[in-house]
Amino acid sequence: MGIELSLFFGLLGLIIGSFLNVVIYRVPRGESIVYPGSHCPACGHNLRPWELIPVLSFLILRGRCSQCRERISWRYPLLEFLNGLLYYYAAWKNTGGSFLELGIDFYFISILLVLGAIDWDTFRLPDIFTLPLLGIGLLVAFFLPQAPSGWESLGAALGAGGFFWLITVVYPKGMGLGDVKFVAALGAFLGVAGILMTIFIASLTGSIIGLISLALKKRGFREQIPFGPYLAFGALIAFFWGQEIMNFYFSFF
Repeated sequence: MGIELSLFFGLLGLIIGSFLNVVIYRVPRGESIVYPGSHCPACGHNLRPWELIPVLSFLILRGRCSQCRERISWRYPLLEFLNGLLYYYAAWKNTGGSFLELGIDFYFISILLVLGAIDWDTFRLPDIFTLPLLGIGLLVAFFLPQAPSGWESLGAALGAGGFFWLITVVYPKGMGLGDVKFVAALGAFLGVAGILMTIFIASLTGSIIGLISLALKKRGFREQIPFGPYLAFGALIAFFWGQEIMNFYFSFF
């Protein structure tokens, strides 16, 4: 896709990223994502239009509410920027796909960011996101002419979900059913090779971060860590660069 259209979708991603921040904050609290309007959670100040510009408003306000001067989390602009960057890259890589396929890619990217952030905050992966992700992944695989095939998608979802379910049975404190549904949905979208790569990257990254946290004494040895963010990270790597990684790996054989 051309650079101009890719930039347009990148800007669209910034705007949608701002909405994703609302979803991440409100859905776990059972709040409406529509009403009331965007406001400071500390003082209730209703944000004016110029305070809602993705990334830029955070820089103008120097990371603080304009009224009460409460700090604004760095994650807000980071997620907006990341969503915009990934939309741009997905559009730029889309050389022969339809706008429908690109829209599905955008949905996949944004849901990964939402689930990763929510799980990091709450140790929860809400069904309202994981189950539609699973259903859409299967529908895409069966009805759109793109890899993985429908039966591969179904097998990857059942295999990955079943494996994680066994982990919850053997070690209930290690995984939750939210992780089971999430990894099944990722299997539906990514297929067998993609979900294997996702789990490997997530496990490796989670282990490294866990060891660093232990070394810095930020977490105890028996303290739980959310696995959803690492699954989301692994899925993004597999989604964008999975084929290149596989080609590089097999070039040694």
